[in-house]
Amino acid sequence: MNRARSARLRRLPLNAAATLTVLVCLFPVYWMISTAFKPSKDIQSSDPRLFPRTWTLDHFRTAVHADGFGMFWRNSVLVTVSSILLALIVALASAYAVARLRWKGRRQFMLMVFIAQMAPWESLIIPVYIISRDTDMLDRLPTLTLVYFMVTLPFSVIVLRGFIGTIPPELEEAAQVDGCTRTAAFRKVALPLLAPGLMATSLFGFITAWNEFAYANFLIIKHQDSRTLPVWLSSFQNTFGTDWGATMAASTLFALPALVVFLLLQRHVTSGFAAGAVKG
Repeated sequence: MNRARSARLRRLPLNAAATLTVLVCLFPVYWMISTAFKPSKDIQSSDPRLFPRTWTLDHFRTAVHADGFGMFWRNSVLVTVSSILLALIVALASAYAVARLRWKGRRQFMLMVFIAQMAPWESLIIPVYIISRDTDMLDRLPTLTLVYFMVTLPFSVIVLRGFIGTIPPELEEAAQVDGCTRTAAFRKVALPLLAPGLMATSLFGFITAWNEFAYANFLIIKHQDSRTLPVWLSSFQNTFGTDWGATMAASTLFALPALVVFLLLQRHVTSGFAAGAVKG
């Protein structure tokens, strides 16, 4: 009994630190959501309150009925899903080749992948802009899709390579002995066990592409119809300044898909490989 109590006391500082960290991280999110429901006069009040005194949906109506809301939403979904699928296909093939096959330059290839992952995205804006301009690819959604594919590909290769490395190759060899080709053995044996890795890379790719602002702002200049939601969020301004209520409401709507995707995938991402093998 005393040991259990002393163990709880030792964990108390860690629990307190974890709780404080969570509160610090979640408070801006709470403030964004609460501001979205506050009347405009309360948002600009010199006496801010932690909890809204009155609630309103006017800011959400303003956001939903703003020009281009549905079109920009469609653009973001199209670019995000396309870049994720493209990155998964290429990364899965690359990771399998690195983890399973023996070929000259394999280590050098992974070194280049790590270097690409370490490069700051912002440092590539000017080269990407120049290439897009010279190839007449500015103001086009496929350009954003290729950029987000390029940004998420190194991480996807690194993660999937680690996941494939944890799967015993004897499982695929046994399937080949039973008559499967290498491709069929991978599809029937290894691919189901890669579900956590695919979920993790998909989640990273979704959050990266869905929230990206800089490239969407620099590469889509003239054709406003090709812009995405992060750029659309900067449009809630008038002659008197920024409409903070509508901005916070739009930001809340913008964050919902990422939250839903995370809640749907987090259980699969954190599940163990052994459990996946048993279920398969």
